[in-house]
Amino acid sequence: MEYDVIIAGGSYAGMSAGLQLARARRKVLVIDAGQRRNRFAASSHGFLGQDGRAPGDIAEDARRQLMAYPTVQWVADTVTGACKEADGFSLETVSGDRYSAQRLLLATGVIDDLPDVEGLAQRWGKSVFHCPYCHGYELDQGPIGVLATSEMSLHHALMLPDWGPTTFFTNGVFEPAPEQRASLAQRGVTLVQERVERIEGDRANVVLADGRVVLIDGLFVLPRTRVANSLAASLGCAFEDGPLGAFIQTDMTRETNVAGVFACGDAAMPFGSVALAVGDGVRAGSGVHRSLIFSAH
Repeated sequence: MEYDVIIAGGSYAGMSAGLQLARARRKVLVIDAGQRRNRFAASSHGFLGQDGRAPGDIAEDARRQLMAYPTVQWVADTVTGACKEADGFSLETVSGDRYSAQRLLLATGVIDDLPDVEGLAQRWGKSVFHCPYCHGYELDQGPIGVLATSEMSLHHALMLPDWGPTTFFTNGVFEPAPEQRASLAQRGVTLVQERVERIEGDRANVVLADGRVVLIDGLFVLPRTRVANSLAASLGCAFEDGPLGAFIQTDMTRETNVAGVFACGDAAMPFGSVALAVGDGVRAGSGVHRSLIFSAH
């Protein structure tokens, strides 16, 4: 085998896993296309020791530290296919190159499928967010909006008053039941059921179909997510249905149902953040290492 482990995806989870394997002096290849999920955001919050830093700076520091280990190699590419062989896995990339390894770790992340509302996508990560813990504090208790994408958004709307006065735009997605309305009222949430026409302005002002404009400093949505690469499905990995989309199913060591294939980070969790991804990478990296020592496959 050319490598002990190939890591498909070199964002926070993939690099964190790679660091554990590098420190175990294992030969590791990271294949990454440079499409971090949080590349749209100017700053990252809630990660102890890194709070407020630019996500790209955190990732660049991590990569520099990882690449200081002589057994790690990095390829800027995308894995397009993988097949299981008698003693491991063979992978092919967009560039047509082939690599082989005893173990495969999927850290490909997810894609956020945003609501189709004019003006929303270009504000994603700037004044439109999904995580209150990551971005709520910086709104400085200003007016906040929640745009419904499913009934799960009710949970979002009930959380966000801790960060500022909150308006919940149901946008025809669902009709709150009487007890749900009561919960919203108890939290001081303003309920707006008029259809949202577009998002505009320097922040995220909400223009309604009747012409009204609701001034908002930050708008929160819960987009559906999907695993960013078809590798897991093509290898036969099992998936688990989460509240926002399917994710790769793993055991406690982060191994999938396919022997020798591991997964970590947003692609293998129902929810994600930089801090969670880094911690999950530690667990996956050590799990992969132990499998190389103790597992028969």
